[in-house]
Order: sequence, then structure tokens, then C-alpha cells
Amino acid sequence: MENHQKIAAVVEDLVKINNDRIEGYQKAAKQTDETDLKELFDTMIADSKHFTAELNRYLRNMGEDRERDTTLAGKIYRTWMDVKVSFGGADRHAILASCEYGEDAAQKSYRQAMEQSYLPEDLRAIIRQQQNKLKASHDNIRHMRDVEAVNR
Repeated sequence: MENHQKIAAVVEDLVKINNDRIEGYQKAAKQTDETDLKELFDTMIADSKHFTAELNRYLRNMGEDRERDTTLAGKIYRTWMDVKVSFGGADRHAILASCEYGEDAAQKSYRQAMEQSYLPEDLRAIIRQQQNKLKASHDNIRHMRDVEAVNR
């Protein structure tokens, strides 16, 4: 029973970080008029919606309720983006740097989840697949941010 609760807590945390990611990219999309960034952010939103659906399905199969909340760190991240934009930081580089900050948080959450020895292998496979996709997104955002830094 104790492992059941620990497993559910890990899955709930991953749902929350993906909910943060959805809200973060929705906010980022509103801060730019650039089509390529809007399309990229829409893709990342869709990925996280898929991830939350998959994780919530796992929770339901465990007999747990669906998780809809976000994390405190995600709320801080979104507030930080608001402050940055209000002080004129809505250029392409600033938006990408903010997004990379969020991607770093997602990577950390997934790494911490994978460190838990009590997770069943079927859940590990789901987390690993999502982590790989998120890592590719992180690397893409970082690359785009670096290109913008060079072009400034």
C-alpha cells in the first residue's frame, strides 16, 4: 500500500509539471507574433496534453483520481515570465530563454521520477518515452535560444 501511494505521488507530480508546461507555452504563444514560435509552442502544448492524458490514464488504472493541478514552481515560472515581459523582455531570445527555464524544470522532474526504485517497469517505460521526447524539445529550445543570442 505504501508503494502504491508513492507511485501515485510520482505520477501526479509528472502530470503537474506537464500542466505547468501547457500553461507556460500558452503564455509564451501570447507573447509573440512569430509564426514559427507559435507553431513550436502549439506542438509542445499538444505533447504535454498527450503526456497528461497518458499519466492520468495510469492513475485511473491505479484507482486514483485524475490530477489537474500545477506546481508551485510552475506558478513561479509563469509569474517570472509576466514580470520579464512587463519590463520589455518579450523579444524572441527572452521568450526562448524563459521556455528553456521551464524545460529545465521538466527535465529535473522526470530525472527525479526515474530515480525512484519502486516504480513498476510499465510506468518506467512511459516515463522514459516522455522524458526522451521532452529532452528533444529542451535541446531544440536551447538551440534556438543560442542562435538568437548569436544573432543579437
